Amino acid sequence: MNEGLVFKVALIGVLGIGSQWLAWRFNLPAIVLMSVAGLLAGPVFGVLSPTLDFGAFLQPVIALAVAVILFEGGLSLNFRELRGIGRGVRQLVFIGVPVGWILNCLAAHYIVELSWPVAILFGGVLVVTGPTVIIPLLRQARLAQRPAAILKWEGIINDPIGALLAVLVFEYATFTGADLTFAGNAAWLTASAAMAGAIGYGGGRAMAWSFRRGWVPEFLKAPVILALVLACYEAANMIHEEAGLLSVTAMGITLANSRVHSIEEVRRFKENIAIILVSAVFVVLTATLSRDMLGGVDWRVAAFVAAILFVARPLTVWLSTIGTEMTWREKLLVGWIAPRGIVAVAICGFFGTALVNAGYPDGGQLIVLAFAIVFATVVAHGFSIGWLARRLGLATASRPGVLIVGASPWSVELARTLRELDVPVKLADRNWLHLRSARFGEIPIYYGEILSEATEHRLDLNPYGYLIAVSSNDDYNALVCTDFAPEFGRTNVFQLGIERGDEDDPHGVSFTLRGRTLFRSGRSYEDLMKLHEEGWNFQKTRLTDEYTFDDYTDGRPEGSEMLVVVRASGELVFSTQRERALAEPGDTVIGLSPPVTRTTKAKPDRPPRARPVAAGLNGKSMDSGRLP
Repeated sequence: MNEGLVFKVALIGVLGIGSQWLAWRFNLPAIVLMSVAGLLAGPVFGVLSPTLDFGAFLQPVIALAVAVILFEGGLSLNFRELRGIGRGVRQLVFIGVPVGWILNCLAAHYIVELSWPVAILFGGVLVVTGPTVIIPLLRQARLAQRPAAILKWEGIINDPIGALLAVLVFEYATFTGADLTFAGNAAWLTASAAMAGAIGYGGGRAMAWSFRRGWVPEFLKAPVILALVLACYEAANMIHEEAGLLSVTAMGITLANSRVHSIEEVRRFKENIAIILVSAVFVVLTATLSRDMLGGVDWRVAAFVAAILFVARPLTVWLSTIGTEMTWREKLLVGWIAPRGIVAVAICGFFGTALVNAGYPDGGQLIVLAFAIVFATVVAHGFSIGWLARRLGLATASRPGVLIVGASPWSVELARTLRELDVPVKLADRNWLHLRSARFGEIPIYYGEILSEATEHRLDLNPYGYLIAVSSNDDYNALVCTDFAPEFGRTNVFQLGIERGDEDDPHGVSFTLRGRTLFRSGRSYEDLMKLHEEGWNFQKTRLTDEYTFDDYTDGRPEGSEMLVVVRASGELVFSTQRERALAEPGDTVIGLSPPVTRTTKAKPDRPPRARPVAAGLNGKSMDSGRLP
């Protein structure tokens, strides 16, 4: 019995996290893979039957998981960020949410024939577009800055708002004060919501105050928050059933808007916990679907999905963005793209059962309708966003670009060389004078502190797939790589080597905090500046079937360094201290070489073959000139 239960718990973890990994590896929607995994393990093969396997523990565990998920959603809502998101996002939030809520509610009531309380609750849930879904789609499509920012911030802000609407409607629908009048019921419900919000606000303020006072050590901050979230959830539930969901959402919003220095570390920990819980909850909820429930998907469900996709969402966007700076192309794109995510399914899975227990039998349809909406929106929007963005002229460069942090003569020349190969490049520095040569060379720049909160609103990262930190301060480079690793991926952030030469040097920054070290020799900033003064320059060479990679490596001048390989597909492969980049015919190699003189000799490994002059992409020579 116990061994079988442990096996099923382990299976849920493997299916959930495995689906997340496969989605990342093959650039697919994670929700679709997790849903397929849950359906196969549940109604198809019958390996999982959560209701029978976990019995009375199923609903409390799901409730606690939803509480943590809602807290993490509230933790992403910082009111200071609303000031920089533009009028379009503000109107999508303050006008679009009520308009979308009404349209979704009408569709649920008149098409699927849900009762008004259930339809109103479901309509509130559907205003959530889900940042966990929309952000990967934006990276995939590489949208232009404004529509990408609108979709991103709409998803982040609406995530806790939709959950809050669902909680409030649920509180009203399930409130049973039979001895009270309508006014008395409303007053008690308002008081309960206020007390639950006060508990969450007080908990968030207490955490922020104790953190600032240093009463909680760094290694205990995340566990303390998790324990306090569960405690506040249960404390609010003692006042009124499921008021804890409102409490934890308020706690997350409060903590997000408190000036706590370690909030980013806490937020990342909560994101990791939320991913684990979301994966498990999604597989469990999908596995609870029975074949009878799946058989209940009829033309009404299809008509409801079509109404949400083709009527409710476009009409919401067009009405709420009247008078904004958005063009009709941007409105068309934003009006189509609105994938619902895991939060919507988790909330519906929890509230659906609770509504049935409270006397609303049609609450059982919420989980099926939520899955239908999620499947339809993720598949339709996920496979069409790139095509539609390109057709509307709202997509940036198709190949991933490079964000270079730290302006110097060396990095400016690198940016210029990459641009000659049509690789999108932006050079960032907080010193205006350092950017002078880049500005004169018409290289795109970002002037400001890359680690500032304002950067998130002012700098569009969607066109860039790689980050190189090449400032003169090695510790700063490591901090930049650590901060942007979650955005770009740890394997796509790079920095220069240290003066002592070895990234494992015990006297330097820990290897786990650094980006990958550029160049096989691990050259430092001081080395590169010295080589620049000696006249070293970048060379770009295109390989062919006649002039192979072996010919290139054998024919390089003594001491030259290979930096990056630009694949024919647009992918960039950097040569690092631990891994040597390899190239094939059709690729272009960028290397750093000494100035050509009469004494410069090729490596004596073997007699080099005659080297043809490699033509550039625009018919120019692939050997760049000397650095200025």
